Amino acid sequence: MNAVLSYIDEPKLEFGYGQRLKDPRDGLFLFGPLSERRPSQMRVGVVGTLEGLSLYREWLTRVRGFIPAAEPQAAHHLAFPGFEAVFQTPWPNKPIVEIPLSSTEVANSIRKTDRHTAIYQTVSLFTDRIIQQLTEDDIEVDIWFVVIPDEVWRLGRPKSRPSRLESIHDAGVLGARLARKFLREPSLFPEDMVATTAYRYDLNFHHQLKARLIQHKAVVQVVRESSLASEEATEFGYRRIQDPATVAWNLGTTAFFKAGGRPWKLADVRPGVCYVGLVFKLNTLEPLAGNACCGAQMFLDSGDGLVFKGAMGPWYSRDRKEFSLSEEVARDLIKRVVDAYEAIQGSPPRELFIHGRKWFSDAEWRGFRSAVSAETNIVCVRISRSHDLKLFGPGRTPVLRGTAFIASERRAYLWTVGYIPELMTYPGREVPNPLLVDVSRGHADLNVVLRDVMGLTKVNFNACIFADGLPVTLRFAEAVGEILTAAPHTPGPPLPFRHYI
Repeated sequence: MNAVLSYIDEPKLEFGYGQRLKDPRDGLFLFGPLSERRPSQMRVGVVGTLEGLSLYREWLTRVRGFIPAAEPQAAHHLAFPGFEAVFQTPWPNKPIVEIPLSSTEVANSIRKTDRHTAIYQTVSLFTDRIIQQLTEDDIEVDIWFVVIPDEVWRLGRPKSRPSRLESIHDAGVLGARLARKFLREPSLFPEDMVATTAYRYDLNFHHQLKARLIQHKAVVQVVRESSLASEEATEFGYRRIQDPATVAWNLGTTAFFKAGGRPWKLADVRPGVCYVGLVFKLNTLEPLAGNACCGAQMFLDSGDGLVFKGAMGPWYSRDRKEFSLSEEVARDLIKRVVDAYEAIQGSPPRELFIHGRKWFSDAEWRGFRSAVSAETNIVCVRISRSHDLKLFGPGRTPVLRGTAFIASERRAYLWTVGYIPELMTYPGREVPNPLLVDVSRGHADLNVVLRDVMGLTKVNFNACIFADGLPVTLRFAEAVGEILTAAPHTPGPPLPFRHYI
């Protein structure tokens, strides 16, 4: 077929009372969230320093009321009318659980020179108190706000190091080199193996904290103190990236979702369709356990879904520089997804779309096919960022979001970012690049695949934005992959992905 330039209409979302609109904020503002599974109230636990707890209380007081738009004349800025007015769910002033931590203890732990010890011990200050609360008290907490000093965010990342003046020497630690040796060749002395514990985890405070709480089924929202600070507080050292109304929309939406609510869902979704995001991550923490782990995320039209941990194994080929599952593991993983879908929906999916950043091998395709019945149409779609095409309109106006360059019956370039007429702006700073969408295995109408991808860019509940640049199958897959490899791999039942994001 000849190449064709096409346009995919902006998908609509469904809100309260069955109303449909394109913009999440407009829909929530006018009609509120979906009525199903709406929490009766926000049951929130908060952990932080005294300063962090105070900032949380002050922010909640503000977010319970009206917050004006930063730029009222701009279509992409919208006032926040108050949490209960938007989500129709009360958020009490007093947390159901409040746990104070010593700011001195937090600062002293995160500044240690051995970065594995520093991050592990700092994470422990928060996780130990949450786990203790979960173990000793039967109070139900829907979502934990972990309020961290900006110093923890700054030093809690893989390549961050404290300056010479602020660092605290940590004498007597094992050291990363010796720990890696013991992980490859276990020591005869039990105390040596105990000392390797901190080195089994990722050097990322956010990922490690969530990974260590997954087995306790705690839903966590990590937030920096500066994100909660008022505009007046920014004059005294706090940074401000987003205006208060935007922070309220974004943090309010993700908190409502993580507490069990459904802000919105895709409208006009074909019945019986299941989307799966497939993710691989190299395992650098446990050399003897295999060189990669895999996971699958099942997504429904509501944006809800489950995360399935796949087997750890030699799925990465350094020669080909790509990941690939064996037929048996591919079959087992997708069989678990299909069984869970049937348990939720009452029948197996009519269509199963597997999204990934890779080409799908013959062995994987055989495994996928054997995991579903003959009545299920299964399709593998490769989606990756492309820098091959850049389109501009007159006067160098960015291309419209939804523009599609159909290169063949199985390949297209889709601009999921670009100028948005409803917002009268292009909400980006760089030249918009398209996604390269390939129907790798199976058969499907390419236009249907592209409409699905566009729709899946609108159910990222980590923020209340018009649309994301990536479909949720890839966006959440990346987040899930980081959590899966942030701690020693432990099998467990599938959990909703609000535990991971």
